[in-house]
Amino acid sequence: MAIGGNDGVVRREKFRLSVCVLASGSRGNATYVSDGRTSILIDAGLSGKEIQRRMSANGLDPKQLDAILVSHEHADHIQGVGVLSRRFDLPVHINDATLQACENTVGRLARVRPFVCGESFPVGELNIHPFSISHDAEDPAGFTITGHGVKIGMATDLGVVTGMVRTHLEACDLLVLEANHDPQMLIDGPYPWPLKQRIRGRSGHLSNEDAALLLTELLHARLQHVVLAHLSEANNTSQKAHAAVSRALNGNAIQLHVASQAEGCGLLTID
Repeated sequence: MAIGGNDGVVRREKFRLSVCVLASGSRGNATYVSDGRTSILIDAGLSGKEIQRRMSANGLDPKQLDAILVSHEHADHIQGVGVLSRRFDLPVHINDATLQACENTVGRLARVRPFVCGESFPVGELNIHPFSISHDAEDPAGFTITGHGVKIGMATDLGVVTGMVRTHLEACDLLVLEANHDPQMLIDGPYPWPLKQRIRGRSGHLSNEDAALLLTELLHARLQHVVLAHLSEANNTSQKAHAAVSRALNGNAIQLHVASQAEGCGLLTID
């Protein structure tokens, strides 16, 4: 947007993208993204009341939201979608298969905006690109969000890193990556064997080592922040996840953050 200064020179207003992981884990996921004019939630897996509380705690106003994006239909991603959509008259961007799988759970939505994985769409001045991921849901999606020359990538709840995932997450300024479990903790942990197999499988969740390997392939000069997300409370620790992925940074001056279930990760702004 062009604005005029007192000296008559036309300048261009500067926008910066901000990201706040409000919660991440098997008990609820929600991430806020904004450029200061357009604000969206990616998933709303806590109660509407709790999402509003967490937004307020981070200085964010839920009344300024413009849309909700839904990655897939599992309860830890959709719990608050219907409530927030109705309360704030928010459109919900969701693909058809996911909507069919969760429409009885989310109830009436203020507006539905269907998307197709692989096809970009705008929300305000942000461009959203959903891409297919491997997870045990109907049509799960990861997202890239671009605007004002900045790119954000989000990939959680994926059992395997495909070539498509790598391609879409290239050249990001900020990445939210799954680091779900420490493999040995998972094997030794309390889960029944079939659940352990599901988590380790191609439609399950990425380990710390998987996240580290992916990051080595995505490192580039503009990458500023990496947020490790969807950590298992039973099969991982923030210390183990941080240590495993730190080694992959290889001395790069990238800020590494770990999002928790209880507190998420504070507001991050891309310079």
